[in-house]
Amino acid sequence: MQIVCATCLLRPLVAADAESLARHANDRGVWQNLRDRFPHPYALADAEAYIAHTAARPIQTSFAIVVDDRAIGSIGLMLGEDIARRTAEVGYWIGREFWGRGITVEALQAITRYAFETLSLDRVFAVPFATTTRSARVLEKAGYVKEGVMRHSAVKDGKLLDQLLYAAYRDRWFAREDDLPSDARSSPGNSP
Repeated sequence: MQIVCATCLLRPLVAADAESLARHANDRGVWQNLRDRFPHPYALADAEAYIAHTAARPIQTSFAIVVDDRAIGSIGLMLGEDIARRTAEVGYWIGREFWGRGITVEALQAITRYAFETLSLDRVFAVPFATTTRSARVLEKAGYVKEGVMRHSAVKDGKLLDQLLYAAYRDRWFAREDDLPSDARSSPGNSP
């Protein structure tokens, strides 16, 4: 499965992505915005292990963010369980040299649409650190709504941090798109 966006392509991670992913992920600035399970330094073996892990999942929930035929980051959904089974948390990162180009906004819109249309989810949410203003802007530009602040909810790099709670909802997502002019709608093409 591939999801085509204007500035990038989302597709399953493959073994050939490992070198590019490791190069872009081995950046303290990237690591500072992510959970501790994202290693730093980030080696080729870390990329290979992550790619193998995502390939073993029964449902496609992790994608490489590809620009110019190179994986420059990844985006994925962590599916909820039990009473939260119709929700997912979204996580994403791209290499520093691609920051500020709108790529992450497009990737986020595309995976959110995928979550609603293909996975039949009703809510997708994200919990960036309150200090990560770039990620908050990405979420807002992608159409997510800020639900609140979770005070003192994370420890990163030895610091106690607040997290923001953003979400997109199936019913509002498609209503929002219906209100946009046809040339401004997010409509990535899916192809098998």
